[in-house]
Amino acid sequence: MLRRTNQLSLASRLFSGAASRMMSAPLESSKLQIRSTTKPSTPKNNEDLGFGKTFTDHMLAVEWTQEKGWGAPEIKPYGNLSLDPSCAVFHYGFELFEGLKAYRTPDNKITMFRPDKNMERLNKSAARICLPTVDGEEVIKLMGKLIEQDKHLVPKGQGYALYLRPTMIGTTAALGVSAPDRALLFVIASPVGPYYKTGFKAVRLEATDYATRAWPGGCGDKKLGANYAPCVLPQKQAAERGYQQNLWLFGPEKYITEVGTMNVFFVFKDAKTGKKELVTAPLDGTILEGVTRDSILTLAEQNLSSDEWTISERYFSIKEVEERAAKGELVEAFGAGTAAVVSPIKEIGWNGKDINVPLQDGKQSGPLTETIAKWIADIQYGNVKHGNWSREVTGPL
Repeated sequence: MLRRTNQLSLASRLFSGAASRMMSAPLESSKLQIRSTTKPSTPKNNEDLGFGKTFTDHMLAVEWTQEKGWGAPEIKPYGNLSLDPSCAVFHYGFELFEGLKAYRTPDNKITMFRPDKNMERLNKSAARICLPTVDGEEVIKLMGKLIEQDKHLVPKGQGYALYLRPTMIGTTAALGVSAPDRALLFVIASPVGPYYKTGFKAVRLEATDYATRAWPGGCGDKKLGANYAPCVLPQKQAAERGYQQNLWLFGPEKYITEVGTMNVFFVFKDAKTGKKELVTAPLDGTILEGVTRDSILTLAEQNLSSDEWTISERYFSIKEVEERAAKGELVEAFGAGTAAVVSPIKEIGWNGKDINVPLQDGKQSGPLTETIAKWIADIQYGNVKHGNWSREVTGPL
């Protein structure tokens, strides 16, 4: 079984340097100011919740300047931002974001799932585009206060959650291209239902080598808005050909990297030995360091027998997938991310043909995909304890 190791990357060195430069006036949750809305809303029925289209009554905002550091955080009524038209975010893309969820447990507590991992990634993204870093634990405390403020809007029931979107933008009002000397960190929250209303829905992918999502030395491993907008056109083009998403390929080897905006996993079975392999692309600086990706690898290492399974972070190509499918060695495939947790794959368009990905009879996923979805949901909704992955926001409501 593969031993996963941490790799010291350029981003890590940038983060270390930026942290030492920008943390002189830290963000402190103890300075929080709260201004409550005078018109609190009522919760929507679960069946009326989509994904990311309705928002809670309040938002969190805190400003940073190079001169003074972080100001006092404020929870205030949800509303529009007022920004100068020359702000750096509009002209040069100084913007990053995160996505995580809070859940109601069976004993009616509210917990966040692995928020420390999101804060770790937020700081790496900030360092890469010269925005200020933060004390992640302080931001987690502030998000907890935001959730408490609108706790009546956190939906109940399996498949329902409160989606949190921390965002940081450069707000320097000038047209020169340089590191921003002003920034805004804000968090908004959206009550959401299942990503797929009727449960799993396996998708068709187009293996995409005519457009590139990320490249070595770039910033494909950071959660920047700049990584997302350019991917929409290839997705629309794939949709015109009957595919829901792109399976991103890289280089002359046609290595598989990600699917849409998610990490991607494949399961192969060696026809001679019968041993299965769960494989995903390595963290080489081009792949997003997904929290769900890390959770799946960790849980797989803990729950799958090493006699029957190999867990690999390695390069593999669409050509390997095609060849192994032809030999009956392709078992299943799925995307992984915060929004859908896991998203089953049923077909991959490549070279004018469709590669079939097996599904269970009468179901929309493979067996491991279904099992992983349950492993993670059980932890998120408090049915199973797993270390410190669930961070409690409130006691029983």
